[in-house]
Parts: sequence; C-alpha cells; structure tokens
Amino acid sequence: MGQFSKISQERLATCHPQLVRLMTIVVQTYDIVIVYGFRTEEAQNRVFAEGKSRLKFPFSKHNKTLIDGTPYSEAVDAAPFNTKELPIDWNDAKSFIYLGGYILGVARGLDIPLRWGGDWDGDRNMRDQTLIDLPHFELIT
Repeated sequence: MGQFSKISQERLATCHPQLVRLMTIVVQTYDIVIVYGFRTEEAQNRVFAEGKSRLKFPFSKHNKTLIDGTPYSEAVDAAPFNTKELPIDWNDAKSFIYLGGYILGVARGLDIPLRWGGDWDGDRNMRDQTLIDLPHFELIT
C-alpha cells in the first residue's frame, strides 16, 4: 500500500484532478489497482458489447476530452489488489462492495461528489440496480 504501480499511475493520470486526488489518498491505506481512466473508442465499445457499460463511445464519462483534444475521464475503475490472489478476482463481489464503501467514505470526507456503479442512485440499496458495475466511480457533475 502507499503507491500505485506505473500502469495504474498512467491510467489515473487520464482522470479528472478530483479523482486523482481521491485515489491517491485511498491507495495510502487500501491496496487498489486502477483498471481504467480514459477509455479509447475501441475499449469503450468493447465493454458496451460485453454488457459492462450501457454507453457507446463517446458518451461515457470515461470518454471525455479537453478542449485541446487531450483524453480525459470523469470516471475511474478501481479494483482491490492482493498480490496473493493475482489476477484480480472479478467474482469477489464482497471485496468490491467493501472497497466501494471505503472510496465513497473517503470521497465524502473530501467533499468530492461521487457516484458508484454498485449503487447508481445512491440510496444505499444495491438490490434496485439494473446494471452492477462494482469497479466504477464517477464524478457527479
């Protein structure tokens, strides 16, 4: 814990400064990996085709660009990281749910408006979701 791998740093660098700040604080006490920041057209349309996103490129918060054309993301996908359980266990919902609550709590403490893909409407009821995207966090804008 304490720092990201080079790949996670590169992915996080494509994100909004508030997400960079949030995840940099989270990694100090919770070992995580950044799976996605900005998504290319190919990547976004692939996750759409797999049913992991409801939005095609360029309509996801993962697909923003700055005025100068720089790729930019208002969303980040993060996963719990455990070197004893490589690769990431995508079926370990409990670990993702715990991480989701942790990140939401840190975001609240930093006054960063955040939506989580495990509870899109923020009502703390995960049973009323039609798309579960446990690694996904996005800024509420």
